[in-house]
Amino acid sequence: MLELKGKAVKALLAKVAQELEGVERMATMARDEATSSETKSEGKYDTRATEASYLARGQANRILELRSLKNWYELQDRSLPLAKAVVQVGALVGLLAAGEEWVFIAPVGGGRVQVGARVVRAISLLSPLGQALLEHVPGDSAEVDTPRGLVELEVLSVD
Repeated sequence: MLELKGKAVKALLAKVAQELEGVERMATMARDEATSSETKSEGKYDTRATEASYLARGQANRILELRSLKNWYELQDRSLPLAKAVVQVGALVGLLAAGEEWVFIAPVGGGRVQVGARVVRAISLLSPLGQALLEHVPGDSAEVDTPRGLVELEVLSVD
């Protein structure tokens, strides 16, 4: 399963890098809009410049978050197994629910990648699923409350 983990981390890194590139382009446009002479206030009720600056600030914050996540993925040593096969940040977890499911525990959740025939979702330990799985080992069962009701899961593997 280390091969699956390596490919999943590589695909998630590529996805974050692509999102970062797009957000950086949008941030440049937002910054240009915020500092444009055409955005200058034409009266006390004209808030275009203020709104443009809020957007530019939000984009800058998102860029910092994505750069941090990208750096984290780049530092993951995909060739080594975890020191202890327990659900933790950096683990690829195989689950059995309605079918086989794969999740990668990352500092920040979000993202879904196709690795061969498998779909791997990135989740954080702060998510309901992450909290339900925390520190479980292969063979353990967990329950997670979802919008569709209580779902029982079995941890098949932790790499």
